[in-house]
Amino acid sequence: MEALSSLAFGFGVAFTPFNLALALAGAALGTAIGALPGIGPINAIVLLLPLCFSLQLPPESALILLAGIYYGSGYGGRISSILLNIPGDPGLVMTTLDGYPLAQQGRGAAALALSGIGSFVGGTLTVVLLTFLAVPIARLAVSFGPAEYVALMVLAFSLLATMGQGRTAKTWAAICLGLLGAMIGVDGGSGVERFTFGSLELLGGIDFTTLTIGLFAVSEILVVAEGMRSGSISHLGAGSHLRVKELVSCFPAMLRATGIGFFLGVLPGTGAAVASALAYTAEKRVSDRDGTFGKGDMRGLAAPETADNAAQTASMVPMLALGIPGSGTTAVMLGALLMYSITPGPLLFTQRPEIAWGLIASMYIGNIMLLVLNLPLVGLFARLLLVPNWILFPGVLGLSFAGVYAATNSTFELLLATGIGIVAYAMRKIGIPLIPMLIAFVLARLLEDNIRRALSLSDGDVLVLVSSPVAILFWLLAALTFLVPMLAPRLGRRLRAMSDSEAS
Repeated sequence: MEALSSLAFGFGVAFTPFNLALALAGAALGTAIGALPGIGPINAIVLLLPLCFSLQLPPESALILLAGIYYGSGYGGRISSILLNIPGDPGLVMTTLDGYPLAQQGRGAAALALSGIGSFVGGTLTVVLLTFLAVPIARLAVSFGPAEYVALMVLAFSLLATMGQGRTAKTWAAICLGLLGAMIGVDGGSGVERFTFGSLELLGGIDFTTLTIGLFAVSEILVVAEGMRSGSISHLGAGSHLRVKELVSCFPAMLRATGIGFFLGVLPGTGAAVASALAYTAEKRVSDRDGTFGKGDMRGLAAPETADNAAQTASMVPMLALGIPGSGTTAVMLGALLMYSITPGPLLFTQRPEIAWGLIASMYIGNIMLLVLNLPLVGLFARLLLVPNWILFPGVLGLSFAGVYAATNSTFELLLATGIGIVAYAMRKIGIPLIPMLIAFVLARLLEDNIRRALSLSDGDVLVLVSSPVAILFWLLAALTFLVPMLAPRLGRRLRAMSDSEAS
């Protein structure tokens, strides 16, 4: 009952006309920014933070505006992911697996509508959980030590390998390439240069925006150019709308993905990328009986979209309750609170309830605003595919390179994105998947930091990695995920052979 009365107080803050206008502006602006490949919510929030101070916005109003941009960009990012196969954020990488094939089949509008509804379901259910479970779950999440994080990352890699659809070796090769790519630059622990080959520009490593644009935008344009030359690229239509039967069939996937996204979202530093990857692979295990995942299955789109938005919302839990950011974007928002001389933590809910509960209440309102804003515009977004390829893709390439330059302010990064795109094009030609490489790149730093921290705390004793029941559970799940797909077919053949010999 205390949570409900506090939430009612939060709605009193969020329902003021000024804060409602800010929530709407943030949601609309976030959707527009999220649709631009390469410009994610972090850049948008960093650019708008000085504006909040110059306008002298109250802290709760500034946070409501920034939060609107945060989850609005999640809605916007699905547009380029589904229609152009260009994820603008790590959490949207899995969306392309079934979203882009649906667009190629002429179901772009249906895919956008489903992803919008999935995001609404994941975001809204997570806000409900956030309302009642924020403080106790955040305390449980921060009890995870480096050993548990290492085991969790290994489980994520093991699940990624199952996405290969018979190309396990090539998928592991892609994961290794992602891990190697993340090592480029100066080692944060020792200061040693790794794989820089004497280049000053590579000392800071490969920027995520550069890598994403190279892997997906540049390589996709090369594929399209090749197809146009050979005449194999057909025109993509807006297609039929989402059917009620299709939506109902996706609700179990949405509920499962909400649970995964919420649990992983509250783990500081895990982020939406892990949540969407685990939700997709888990749903593939549960539902993909006909081998339709990766070919335009609605459930394969609903699961990562729901988990992505659930994890984004859940990442607010450790930030608000304990002052620990759950993602890069919430780290920027945490900085905004500190600039207002406000210290997040358990006391925030009692000493500054207008901020904590006002933000939570604004999330309910923002999710409804985003659904109302986006669903009527689905057909308009899908009509983007009616633009001729010779106009659309050069425009996307120019916009993508503008995003790379805005994020890095370096012409070297433009050349690097082009080089990565050519390598990615070659990888696609020989069947090496790109998405496991990108996920591995994102998770590599988290894995390395936690391995280093665990070994430092144990004076180099590797047994610390299996020193807790939670870590052991994650290791066992990773081993089962790795071994079962390899051993199950052999075991099945042996059982069939034994059955045949007994029958004869």
